[in-house]
This record gives sequence, structure tokens and C-alpha cells, in this order.
Amino acid sequence: DILVDGKLCDCDIVVTCQVGDPVPLEVKLTNWSKHSVGPFALTVMPYQDYQNGVHNYDLQDAITFVGSNTFYIDSVKPTKDSVYFGALLFLYTGDFYLNIKFHEDNCSRELPLSWLCLPSVHIRATEPVV
Repeated sequence: DILVDGKLCDCDIVVTCQVGDPVPLEVKLTNWSKHSVGPFALTVMPYQDYQNGVHNYDLQDAITFVGSNTFYIDSVKPTKDSVYFGALLFLYTGDFYLNIKFHEDNCSRELPLSWLCLPSVHIRATEPVV
């Protein structure tokens, strides 16, 4: 589950926020399997989509994180959750997206490391209301 500013998000919803206001971000990983999973590294990567196949990830002047954009999860037991809390601060108006990835970080395996990517979250940063 992904919540932006307290609103549950999926790929069809655009969340609107105001420039200069911290926007709470919550990502919850639920383990529905019968075995513990992990360790994982959760990474949140903001980008802009130029609608021509180009994604701009160079946004350090437009977005900043309150806290870290990477969160480490040791393991998640069956039917349990692990929740990441953070916040984003948009410095400019525009349409932004969040790429949220879980990277399996288990070096004891013989298989290559794998990524679980969630659908991108669409956030529209608007001018503050005066």
C-alpha cells in the first residue's frame, strides 16, 4: 500500500499537493506468503516524465526528501507488515512521479538480486493558495 498525504494511491490517481508543504509518504509492505521474506532495501526515486520516453531523475533542485529515500527492512514475517514513513518537499510546480522499488538484499543466494517495482505514483505540485 502507498499513501501520499494520507490518501491511498494507485496508478490511476493523481495526488495534488502544494509547493513548500511537506507531503507525508507511507509505503507498507505486507507479507502474504507462508515464509518470512527479506532482507530488502526500499528506494523511492522521484522523476518527471516528458511523455516522449524520457524520464528525468535529476530533480535535486525540485524535490527534497525529509529523511532518507532508502529504507532497509531486515525481514517481514508471514501476515505481518513493514512500513516506511517519510516526507517529500516540492520546491517547484509540476507533475512528478515516484518510482518505488524493493530490492532483495540477500547475498547468500546464488540467484541474481531481484527488484519488485510498484506502480508509479503521480503527484501534481501546485502553487500555494494565498
